Amino acid sequence: MNLKHITKIFIINLTFLAFSVGAHAAVKIQQWQTSSGAEVYFVENHDLPIVDLSVNFAAGSARDTAEKSGVAGITKYMMTLGAAGMSDEVIANKMADIGAILGGSFDVDRAAFKLRTLSSEREKTQALDVFTKVLQKPDFPETVLTREKARIISGLQESATQPESISSKVFMSAMYGKHPYSLDESGEVDTVTKISRDDLQDFYNRFYGAKGAVIAMIGDLTREQASKIAEDITIGLPKPTEILPIPAVEYPTNAIEQRIIHPASQSHILLGYPGIKRGDPDLFPLYVGNYILGGGGFVSRLTEEVREKRGLVYSVYSYFMPMAELGPFQIGLQTKKDQANDALKLVRETLDKFIKNGVTDKELKAAKANIIGGFPMRIDSNGKILEYLAVIGFYKLPLNYLDEYNKKVASVTAAQIKEAFNRRLKPENFVTVIVGDPNAK
Repeated sequence: MNLKHITKIFIINLTFLAFSVGAHAAVKIQQWQTSSGAEVYFVENHDLPIVDLSVNFAAGSARDTAEKSGVAGITKYMMTLGAAGMSDEVIANKMADIGAILGGSFDVDRAAFKLRTLSSEREKTQALDVFTKVLQKPDFPETVLTREKARIISGLQESATQPESISSKVFMSAMYGKHPYSLDESGEVDTVTKISRDDLQDFYNRFYGAKGAVIAMIGDLTREQASKIAEDITIGLPKPTEILPIPAVEYPTNAIEQRIIHPASQSHILLGYPGIKRGDPDLFPLYVGNYILGGGGFVSRLTEEVREKRGLVYSVYSYFMPMAELGPFQIGLQTKKDQANDALKLVRETLDKFIKNGVTDKELKAAKANIIGGFPMRIDSNGKILEYLAVIGFYKLPLNYLDEYNKKVASVTAAQIKEAFNRRLKPENFVTVIVGDPNAK
């Protein structure tokens, strides 16, 4: 590896944590649409010779079917393992040669492809050429598919023995029933086994069109350069028919409890209820309230009551996970098997008391101070802002979302928190999953 190559990698790694101080005060987002219908969200910043880019498609696991669960995830992953005649090794070498980084993410709603490159002409041109071919011309090689299916199946078989994986899978299945959010992002052993190359090509043609895609960009580019990049990336994408929205989530009408035998020494417990969508007007009261309930680590009520005072758990937490449709509100805890019932009882009592009585002024003041004080850390790098741009674009949030964030937090009242929790959560209809049933022999 020559010195020039090492220097490029060093610069990119060094700047991963860097962003201009001025950008912390306000993030100026430019927004437009490409000729092929993709939405673009761009922040211009010339402080560093770096470009960060992501392309987000409505192609998450919620687009799978029960019969072919796993197609969405394998399609996304396989796109980076062979494109326009390039093997996965060639793709990796071309990126490494210029110090660029090809990555991405995948969840129930989105399949995202990310690129980080130097903004110098040679490096940027080569990185974008490879990136564009990955998006526009995936090969889905049969030999690679066979290899990856074997790897995924092995992973699924392994996760089927792990209490964390078991509890999460059963919890989502129990909460969402036949809704596509219940489908495992990796699929099932029997469905993955049947997946063919034609399945991947069909999924790609249906869900990887420009219309509805969201491009997020930040870095050393002009608006004109960013516009050209967005056009080049999207002009050659498929032109599928309109993608239907994800179905609405139905609330459970009665409590569901599943106790599962497992040889682990600890019980892994999850309980919860459908929570909120992205852009929900209750988001900030619920977010601030949950920070007090179980999202604030050692300063949360659940930790104080269940761990610190009684010593019943190793860990306990709660969170809301907003998605395109109602994502879960979830409480999780781990404890010794012989303490599981007592711990679960106390968690429920703590939640009931929180919903009934709300929060104190002291708790609210401390929570706001911690959330607002920690906000600069949320946007202290290009990569973090890139993800916010993608979320803002994909979920159609206001362009001033980041600028208004702290104001929204500061404006939350104790009355709003109490009202929102009482209206949105119904503990009598919660889903509860216990892996490592304390009553099992």
